[in-house]
Amino acid sequence: MSYPADNGGPGAERSLGQLVASATAEMSALVHDEIALAKAELRQDVKRGAMGGAAMSVAGVFALFSLPVLSFAAAYGIHNLGLGLAWSFLIVGGAYLVLAGLLAVIAVSKFKKVKPPERSMASAKQTAAVLGNAKPHPREASVTVSSRPVRPALRGEDEAGVVARSSA
Repeated sequence: MSYPADNGGPGAERSLGQLVASATAEMSALVHDEIALAKAELRQDVKRGAMGGAAMSVAGVFALFSLPVLSFAAAYGIHNLGLGLAWSFLIVGGAYLVLAGLLAVIAVSKFKKVKPPERSMASAKQTAAVLGNAKPHPREASVTVSSRPVRPALRGEDEAGVVARSSA
């Protein structure tokens, strides 16, 4: 049962303008909620990506700065144990490459945990499917009005001179 519009009851019929305004407000709220969901999901993935990036950076720093100093110390230490100097340097270099590889594997595993915002994508696809079924309202051609203020011609100026100067 519907109530007359002037009664204002719980089921009062609304005008077309009110329905359009309500639909617009609800659509705007839906879009804002989807954006908020995407931001929340991306924040989590950014944290995971930052951890992977930090691990990769640490691996690079260790490989770059500690390799020369510690390589010489370790190689000469191994050489003092009786192994040839060349073999000592090869053993130390191999050990540092294994360490850098291990840190790179850790970084890759952190990067693989980063996922796309699945809930946001599913929600956006669902919204697009609903909106895809809606038929657009045919619009009439509208007259556009320039937002530039019109300056009156000064004394001694004709209208063509004002237009020529304003477009330059």
